[in-house]
Amino acid sequence: MTEQGDDNPGGADAGGLPPPRPVRPRHAASLLLWRRSNQGVELLMGRRHRDLRFMPGVLVFPGGRVDRGDHLSKPKLRTETRRLLEMSATPSLASALAVCAARELHEETGLTLTRLDTLHYLTRAITPADRAIRFHARFLVAEAAHAEGTICGSGELEDVGFFALERLAEQPLARITAMIVEEFRAWLAAPQSRPLHRIFGRDNRRAERLPRLP
Repeated sequence: MTEQGDDNPGGADAGGLPPPRPVRPRHAASLLLWRRSNQGVELLMGRRHRDLRFMPGVLVFPGGRVDRGDHLSKPKLRTETRRLLEMSATPSLASALAVCAARELHEETGLTLTRLDTLHYLTRAITPADRAIRFHARFLVAEAAHAEGTICGSGELEDVGFFALERLAEQPLARITAMIVEEFRAWLAAPQSRPLHRIFGRDNRRAERLPRLP
């Protein structure tokens, strides 16, 4: 039986005993919802429950594994976003990953993404092979202006809110989450025509550039 919160790829390097045999990664998606305020750039995040055995109180992005129902919709996506998702997914799975990111945002934070064609692809990561719970997670980005609703906690995350990007170093973050934050910084600072990055190695330690889009 898994702990509450183990569905979230942000807690995928929680540790524990290694499995007796390699575990196949579950397809998953997380959403980095961001905005600008008088505190600078802020990211929507929530804390893993403090009573969890591994990584209690650690900040993660809304996200989770792809469900069967996520495959039922065929959303309109930005051409670049779909192309980059399909570098590691079938067209059906690419759509499901986008739907999953939006669904998890709503389930874990109470906010609803109004348009999926505003999603940008950021990066992807695969949990190391010695973990009992593994994810092949894709990380997507959207501006908070494209979400509506009232922020609230959920059974999976607590203390959900916008956290200043420049203050995240003061917060408890999983190693992979800290790496995703740095990828987001680079994405935010670069023109949209610049190559994106992905975290690809199964140890999540090295970044590889994606080819430039035509």
